[in-house]
Amino acid sequence: MMSTFAIARLQDVEVGPDIVHYLERIDATLAPFGGRFRVHGDPYDVIEGSWAGDVVIIEFPDRAAARNWYGSAAYQAILPLRTENAACDVILIDTVDEGHRATDILAG
Repeated sequence: MMSTFAIARLQDVEVGPDIVHYLERIDATLAPFGGRFRVHGDPYDVIEGSWAGDVVIIEFPDRAAARNWYGSAAYQAILPLRTENAACDVILIDTVDEGHRATDILAG
């Protein structure tokens, strides 16, 4: 089974009471679904193109766990605290097998 990453790029974050409250509560929403932070707004180096915003990556055991976390009542209750105070792009993407090679995508 491959892990799934929830990857978010946050821009124009207004750090205030709502964001603080969101940060204080998000860990408890992740725990039941096996979610854990892998990257959380750490500094990065742009080596090609342009990039704006902060990166957050949360790892889940699989895509079902990631979807169930996002749709959970606990997370949906705090989601507006983020979406009303930051512009966000969020995706779910599965990891690849240990032996994955770049040419594997050519097989379809």
